[in-house]
Amino acid sequence: MVKTADFTLIFFVVFSPSLLLAQSQLPEIDSLDKASLLIFRVSIHDPNRSLSTWYGSSCSNWTGLACQNPTRKVISLTLSAANLSGQIHPSLCKLTSLQILDLSGNNFTGNIPTCFGALRNLRTLNLSRNSLVGSIPGTFVNLTELREVVLSENRGLRGLVPLWLGELTNLERIDLSFCSFLGEIPETLLYLKSLKFLNLESNNMTGTLRDFQQPLVVLNLASNRFSGTLPCFYASRPSLSILNLADNSLVGGLPSCLGSLSELTHLNLSFNAFSYEISPRLMFSEKLVMLDLSHNGFSGRLPSRISETTDKLGLILLDLSYNRFSGEIPLRITELTRLQALRLSHNLLTGDIPARIGNLTYLQVIDLSHNGLTGSIPLNIVGCFQLLALIISNNNLSGEIQPELDALDSLKILDISNNRISGEIPLTLAGLKSLEIVDISSNNLSGNLNEAITKWSNLKYLSLARNKFSGTLPSWLFKFDKIQMMDYSSNRFSWFIPDDNLNSTHFKDFQTAGSPGPPGKVEIKISANVVAKDELTFSYSLLSMVGIDLSDNLLHGEIPEALFRQKNIEYLNLSYNFLEGQLPHLEKLPRLKALDLSHNSLSGQVTGNISTPPGLTLLNLSHNCFSGIITEKEGFGKFPGALVGNPELCVESSGIKCDPANTDASQEEIYQNELVEGPISIWIFCLSAFISFDFGVLGIFCSSRARSYILQTKG
Repeated sequence: MVKTADFTLIFFVVFSPSLLLAQSQLPEIDSLDKASLLIFRVSIHDPNRSLSTWYGSSCSNWTGLACQNPTRKVISLTLSAANLSGQIHPSLCKLTSLQILDLSGNNFTGNIPTCFGALRNLRTLNLSRNSLVGSIPGTFVNLTELREVVLSENRGLRGLVPLWLGELTNLERIDLSFCSFLGEIPETLLYLKSLKFLNLESNNMTGTLRDFQQPLVVLNLASNRFSGTLPCFYASRPSLSILNLADNSLVGGLPSCLGSLSELTHLNLSFNAFSYEISPRLMFSEKLVMLDLSHNGFSGRLPSRISETTDKLGLILLDLSYNRFSGEIPLRITELTRLQALRLSHNLLTGDIPARIGNLTYLQVIDLSHNGLTGSIPLNIVGCFQLLALIISNNNLSGEIQPELDALDSLKILDISNNRISGEIPLTLAGLKSLEIVDISSNNLSGNLNEAITKWSNLKYLSLARNKFSGTLPSWLFKFDKIQMMDYSSNRFSWFIPDDNLNSTHFKDFQTAGSPGPPGKVEIKISANVVAKDELTFSYSLLSMVGIDLSDNLLHGEIPEALFRQKNIEYLNLSYNFLEGQLPHLEKLPRLKALDLSHNSLSGQVTGNISTPPGLTLLNLSHNCFSGIITEKEGFGKFPGALVGNPELCVESSGIKCDPANTDASQEEIYQNELVEGPISIWIFCLSAFISFDFGVLGIFCSSRARSYILQTKG
């Protein structure tokens, strides 16, 4: 089963500097400023030679510089993303006319120079995306002209958010996100009238969430430890556009007063402890494009109407997953005609998928998994012709896969696993050439594998596990160039494992970040990001070992040797079949982490050091017909139980040694018994067959119904 992870939201907010600067036409930079800049240049590392233009005296030739007429003083230094490193030299503190300082996106280390407090004309300070440490210098209290301070993505910055920050009466934007600040929001910030943008996301801040008393435009307090209930933000009713309080410890219900935030476009309250039903009186304006209430404890019926919509405005992303909503999916959700992502998974929803879901022609993501939905997949869903992900797993859906689904030719992810869907895979699904993730496991699907699957040339993950597929495994089984994991387990496939394409096709080196849990487990993390008022970007990551699972089938013959030359294989499960032959060597599987060949008929010696692959953590060769002696140096000690159920195999351990003579004698005795028991077994089989036939005939003629049927047939 493919697990889908939660939607994440990334806010992109661009604030232009409030000051428009004219580049100086003067031929020279102020001599004192020039000297300070040259000291700064020689004190840092500049591998890209970004500051190679810093020579001469013309301000316009110096990278990142702007000067003022007629004083020749430097008023702007912008060196963003220049790959500079080292500590910020205090010589910059002598640029006394500096109004904009932007050193963001570099590799500066150490503390923020305390002498920056002397830059009394500074209006914009951006030191984000570096490796700075320490606290915000107290001297910043002197920066009375400061309008923007951006220190985000410096994990080494810590301590309390200074109380005096709220005393800088011109401050409009504060961004301290992705740092390590502690404590509560200073009360002075709650009353700072000039403040419009406050971003404290991903820190260690605590305390009760309080209302702000100024008209904010953006408030992002996500990923902290704030508690309490949700305020109404009355002072921000005509201005608040983005409100992100996700991943905190907020409780209570969703106040209907939030509907009065007339300019709200993004609301993210996910990963909190909200509860109760959502009031039917709560109605957001058509300007709301993103609503994420996932991972809470909301209950009751889904709100039939939660926002206004027009032809040009309306919700783009609606995520109500991981709650306790019950009842049917309201039809009015299908009136959100601008919707591009609908996620209602992990609730208690029942009833059918609304047939009119096809009216949502902009939909790119549908996730209704982990509910109690019934009925079949509505044919009208093909109206969502831009669909990229259809995830309806873990419900009680029935019926068959409709051939018309081939109209969803942009589909990348199809997950209908863990339902009661029956029938065969339609040949028309060959038209779904964009498919990359297909999980149809744990259903009642049957029939042979048809060549429609071969058209899914971009496949990375395919699971047909736990169905009723039968027949031989096709020759194209290993044809997919981009495959990472394939799972055909627990079906009725028979005959041999095909070795076609194994010599020419190699599983790709995906450099995965590690499997999400036990070997064979697969997880897909889906991200739908609203990056503009009417644009949704979709991406996903596949967390899985690189591997093959053909376990629990009816496969015979030997394991193809070429299968053990796939150097990127991490997981291989061929257990519970009827495979024969000897154990192939593992030297050419250097990345192997899990190997299960148990419950087969493999035989011969288990030679070589089976623990050769350095990352091997799971090995199961039990219940086969291996023979011989396994010494301690063979490396089986870290795999307890890996060889049980092999009666002709002796495994040495501390204090237990195997006698080769006894092993040979045991094998000779078994051979002699087979010679004696063979003819006897054949004689007993023939006698039992003769007796069974006689009693069968006698039983038929002793039955009056059987005699009557036979006589009528003769007549």
